[in-house]
Amino acid sequence: MAKYSVTQSAVSHLLVDVKSNKIAIPELQRPFVWDSVKVRDLMDSLYKGYPVGYLITWQSVGAKLKGGQVAAHQQILIDGQQRITALRAAVAGLKVINKRYKSVRITIAFNPITEKFETLQPVIERDPQWIPDISQYFNSESPLSFAREYLERNSGVNAKTFEINLARLGKIPNAQIGIINLADDLDIEEVSDIFIRINSKGVPLSSADFAMSKIATYGDRGRNLRKLIDYFCHLAVAPHAYGDIEENDGEFAKTPYLEAIGWLKSQAEDLYDPEYGDVIRVAGLVGFNRGKASSIVSELSGRDPETRKVDEDRIPVAYDKLEHALLQIVSNYHFDNFLMLVKAAGFITAGMVSSKNALNFAYALYLRLREDKAMSEGERKRIVKRWFVMSMLTGRHSGSFESTWEQDIRRIGEQGAANYLKQIEESELSGAFWSVTLPASLETTSAVSPFFQTFLAAQVTSGARGFLSKGITVAAMHQQSGDIHHIVPKDYLQKNGFPDRGDYNQVANFVLTETSINISIGNKSPAIYMAQIDAQIKHGVLTLGEITEAEDLARNLAENAVPTHLSTVEARTYKEFLVERRRLMAATIRDYYQVL
Repeated sequence: MAKYSVTQSAVSHLLVDVKSNKIAIPELQRPFVWDSVKVRDLMDSLYKGYPVGYLITWQSVGAKLKGGQVAAHQQILIDGQQRITALRAAVAGLKVINKRYKSVRITIAFNPITEKFETLQPVIERDPQWIPDISQYFNSESPLSFAREYLERNSGVNAKTFEINLARLGKIPNAQIGIINLADDLDIEEVSDIFIRINSKGVPLSSADFAMSKIATYGDRGRNLRKLIDYFCHLAVAPHAYGDIEENDGEFAKTPYLEAIGWLKSQAEDLYDPEYGDVIRVAGLVGFNRGKASSIVSELSGRDPETRKVDEDRIPVAYDKLEHALLQIVSNYHFDNFLMLVKAAGFITAGMVSSKNALNFAYALYLRLREDKAMSEGERKRIVKRWFVMSMLTGRHSGSFESTWEQDIRRIGEQGAANYLKQIEESELSGAFWSVTLPASLETTSAVSPFFQTFLAAQVTSGARGFLSKGITVAAMHQQSGDIHHIVPKDYLQKNGFPDRGDYNQVANFVLTETSINISIGNKSPAIYMAQIDAQIKHGVLTLGEITEAEDLARNLAENAVPTHLSTVEARTYKEFLVERRRLMAATIRDYYQVL
């Protein structure tokens, strides 16, 4: 069977197909990202007969149309949404959705004497030589009357030039645009590969993009579920947009979905701001036990995973599952409680979480475990926290993670979450991991390394204070202000045989400390600034921080996993210091994990 077909369609026919929903364009419900200059240039290219690129559609067997019918071959537009939206605006005179989710017009004017297109502006609107809105001409019931009125307003223009150019303008609705129709039996990976090969920009489409397009084809319900995902993600980062959505999207405002995400209008938390791809992935795990976004497309298409044949009766069931999963995901109660679990594990700021996928799977796991009524709340919290931290330490959700997700969710269902987690821990978090693998992983210069950030999370949960601080905690400095400081100062190391960034910027040389303490230490060697602390303890005169007791100093060094012999560390013993510090940091992380 052919993988695709190529056809030509006139602009006017294309717009009719969109209006009749023969071609489904979910992007019409999302903010239009082109500026008016691009719309103007598109009209100019069509006027001059220039190619404007191919549209790419994907046949969707079993897609639901308005009125409840099921289309055998509805086309989902997967590339060309902005061009179609631009044509609807300029040719059909329809409104677009702007970034404030408000319906607005983009009006393109044309000068039939100079053959110029421009975005409508007051000065152009006042100039009788311009046709202020080309859509009025395209949709005029009497083009002859339109032309006559123009010539009456512009008696001095060359009538023949005007008529020739107006006729050329009138051919835009008949301009041909190429359409590449991809067959419905292609899987998402193959569709994406074809797209890359024929798209000059080579920008890959994600499986989440396909899933979002597929969701929107299921009539009003699908369109509003698509909006639920979009608006949830948008409000998570821009709560102020709630009023715009409520005011400008009457269709969505009438659904219960707006109320379901209404809590976001007063939410300022940014620890976990999922994008639509994240929501799709979580929904796949929660609703379908599937780790691949492409699997959701198959489910929503009614394709039986065993026979790979389409069964239309499966489609409404799949949308029920999707809706149920999405309403769990966007629930204020569930979302807030999950974030409290992540914070309870010590990850209190977004910058501490280097893997969004680790959050995605942990959230899906949390929602799945809530369905287990026999599991206690304490056990549920323990499993979710440990799974999240385990995945941060092992990179379980990086690389080709989708297959791992499917395996994990399947085995959790078969063995139970607690038993399967214990199995992973015994395999991947063995004694060798804590004593060898983790210290080796801490040999890095990246302050955003998941290993260093997990060390900081361990400090947060234990209430550790900043380096040489008497009362200011690591948690407080994370949330307010604090410096990542070199225990053995950078300038001291550079002047004593370690000029390379890879040497002095090792995370084993990093601690979080107060700005004032950092400034006081400056470029002094550990021997010098620790001597200050010793003098401070002996005489009670504060010169560096506020620690005045030897026992308190020992506790502070332990809280920061700093070797007790810090005062003897110098350039020649710096490498040995790093090895010892990594060992202490790994031990801190191990102890933290074991009590989660």
